[in-house]
Amino acid sequence: MHTPAKTTSDIRRDFLDFFASKGHTIVPSAPLVPGNDPTLLFTNSGMVQFKDVFLGAEKRSYVRAADVQRCLRAGGKHNDLDSVGYTARHHTFFEMLGNWSFGDYFKKDAIAWAWELLTEVWKLPKERLLATVYHTDDEAYDIWLNQIGLPPERIIRIGDNKGAPFASDNFWQMADTGPCGPCSEIFYDHGPDHFGGPPGSPDEDGDRFIEIWNNVFMQFDRAADGTLTPLPAPCVDTGMGLERITAILQHVHSNYEIDLFQRLIRHASQLTATDDLENKSLRVIADHIRACAFLIVDGVLPSNEGRGYVLRRIIRRALRHGWMLGVRQPFFHKLVATLDDLMGEAYPVLREGRATAERALLAEEERFAETLDSGMKIFEEVAARVSDNVIPGAAAFRLYDTYGFPLDLTQDMARERGMSVDVQGFDAAMTQQKETARAAGKFGGGVQLPADLVATLTPTQFLGYDSLTADGVHVLALLKDGKPVDAIAAGDTAIVILSATPFYAESGGQVGDTGVLSAFGVAFEVADTLKLAGQFHGHRGSLKQGALKLGDRLSAEVNAARRAAIVINHSATHLLHAALRNVLGTHVQQKGSLVAPDRLRFDFSHFQPMTAAELAEVERRVNVEVRANHQGEVRNMAMQDALDFGAMALFGEKYGEHVRVLRFGPTSTELCGGTHASRTGDIGLFKLVSEGGVSAGVRRIEAVTGQAALDFVIEEEQHLHDAAQLLGGHVSELGDKLRHLLEQKKKLERELDTLKAQAASNATGDLAGQAQDVAGIKVLAARLEGFDAKALRDAMDRLKQQLGDAVIVLAGVEHGKAALVAGVSGAALGKIKAGDVLGDVAKQANGKGGGRPDMAQGGGDDGPALAAALAGVAGWVGQRA
Repeated sequence: MHTPAKTTSDIRRDFLDFFASKGHTIVPSAPLVPGNDPTLLFTNSGMVQFKDVFLGAEKRSYVRAADVQRCLRAGGKHNDLDSVGYTARHHTFFEMLGNWSFGDYFKKDAIAWAWELLTEVWKLPKERLLATVYHTDDEAYDIWLNQIGLPPERIIRIGDNKGAPFASDNFWQMADTGPCGPCSEIFYDHGPDHFGGPPGSPDEDGDRFIEIWNNVFMQFDRAADGTLTPLPAPCVDTGMGLERITAILQHVHSNYEIDLFQRLIRHASQLTATDDLENKSLRVIADHIRACAFLIVDGVLPSNEGRGYVLRRIIRRALRHGWMLGVRQPFFHKLVATLDDLMGEAYPVLREGRATAERALLAEEERFAETLDSGMKIFEEVAARVSDNVIPGAAAFRLYDTYGFPLDLTQDMARERGMSVDVQGFDAAMTQQKETARAAGKFGGGVQLPADLVATLTPTQFLGYDSLTADGVHVLALLKDGKPVDAIAAGDTAIVILSATPFYAESGGQVGDTGVLSAFGVAFEVADTLKLAGQFHGHRGSLKQGALKLGDRLSAEVNAARRAAIVINHSATHLLHAALRNVLGTHVQQKGSLVAPDRLRFDFSHFQPMTAAELAEVERRVNVEVRANHQGEVRNMAMQDALDFGAMALFGEKYGEHVRVLRFGPTSTELCGGTHASRTGDIGLFKLVSEGGVSAGVRRIEAVTGQAALDFVIEEEQHLHDAAQLLGGHVSELGDKLRHLLEQKKKLERELDTLKAQAASNATGDLAGQAQDVAGIKVLAARLEGFDAKALRDAMDRLKQQLGDAVIVLAGVEHGKAALVAGVSGAALGKIKAGDVLGDVAKQANGKGGGRPDMAQGGGDDGPALAAALAGVAGWVGQRA
């Protein structure tokens, strides 16, 4: 009896169940946006969420873990976007199966378990599998040969094949320095019917031998000079692409033939009325809906910079493929429902955020639809004109700037026609644009602590929840110019790391504390406090007095007034977040914040400007919670317990296994490690200052609290009193006074328009007699003092009626500037274009303009050059009549 092939969901579950049986803790997937990591655009591999564990900056309660990590490679260093849809195995979004050992088991168990899962659980034919090892890794080679029983011809040693020592397909490193080690990849042989050679051969890039699993053995610490030092606790980091192994287990060659993609492709074919399920555009659409939906539910929204720009690029690439299939109406967002059916159980965040994803995608579809058709026509026209098969950079930039076509979308279209794009020319035209979708290629940003220093330090004990002072704390480390030193002298700028501190390190939007570190004869002024390597507080500032060396004892004192202002602003952001979700809906998610002593800033997801009534209601609700004087309840609990308790996790934050939960009354419960007011009443008063857009789908509120809010109200009241005084009334009469003033203004403007029309009529009567006859065409060029553009157009209409076959140029001058209008009427239209004559006059007057053949407008400078240009109009017409 034929056994049905396992589904993608079955295989995902098999993997986790297998490693759970081997004593592994099953860890949830981290978001696609790495928490508190500015060095990565997206989570691009399974190890990202464990990076700090490998660096020694974080400890977990377990030493074995397994997970299925959602990953994205569509920007920065890791970018597979161009290949998606055209190859069998490239994707923007993919799932990485991984098992991990943090100083526990090593090569023997890792290899044995991989083999057991592949051959005993999933029943892959042993003769179809082969392995690679780093050329000096005799230990791994021996395990494969003597313990697994793999024949020598199917164990391939790979050397340094990338041009430098340890630069190899089988040697992995986190960065230029730090943890690294050999790896052992497992390949599946699809058989001789497919082209390609084994790994290490000239034909290794073919489709016959496919890598399915990589076991990385981190056993060295690499120094800047390339020296490798054995790690005291070697680790294992493995990764296996779910899509690849599913294709093998479902007996298909392409990832796009697996059950998950086939469901998406069939739905896409229905939405696009496309019968050919092998169409490359359907593959692109099916791939891109996964990337787009998961990015959105993980907190990214389309914008013109950073992660939001990458998302916009992917969406627009999918929409362009829909356009190629004849779709002119929004369709892409409708695929989210099918994706939810397929993956919502494995990823609850998708199920919870489905409505937000659909709404965001629909808004982006509607936005791009306005320009997609026009942009495609422009591209086709440009492609038809070029003779060297190269789309000019200026044309590519026009498609980007005017029609919203990212460069890679234009390159995609060009590639389909056997053409390329002048990228250098595009870059030259792009010099004024902001840099977008770029990420640093190395781990670590800002101030870095050397790995050998981290290993010697104990984490800083934070005392700042309960006290703003501390005595007798030790100096654990000193950094000057980013390097560890033993001592600093007066005048030095440095970073001081203490054994314990009341200073809060910048995190979660809350700025770092300032204050003083002191001892007898010593004063170090702290200008900022930073979080280093995830567990050390770095006090950045300058030594004002004395000398400071390692091991010294200091007293630490936070600037209390500044901290007090910060904490009430931080607590206010929690109340604001809750109020926004209550007023606008649960789609509201925090997208960033700044908590400073003088103000707070809160970015959140919302798709339209807030109304005055909504803003007033949000402000009212926050102040209701302030007056309720709720006590801040702090609880420390396991992450899942916190989520079950109702706590909200915030966008872009990284949380450990145990978290700090802060509750203010019944409406606000959030995960937060920041410092806060003890009661909401300490906030005093909450006052909204502004609301506006940051990017598509993201709004920003700025507000003030406490004394700053009172000062803001007093200043606004003073403005009202000043305005009332100017209008000669009381503040309560301002509305009536302004309405009366505006009515008077409208009345005067109407009277002025009437007078201008009369003046124009009088002027045209006089001007018509000044027209010259040039080859049967009446030519008139005149300068009119005090005429604006509207008055000039009225005068032009009258003169055309009076003169018949005519060329007319009028210049209305005010304050040294000239508004220009040119008109051509009657038989003269067959010989002269208004835009040409206007362009000639405007150019001489240091201006420009354009328009239709019968009417053109522009501007320039008043002066002798304008007078000469007007005087020359008759001669210009004579040369062309």
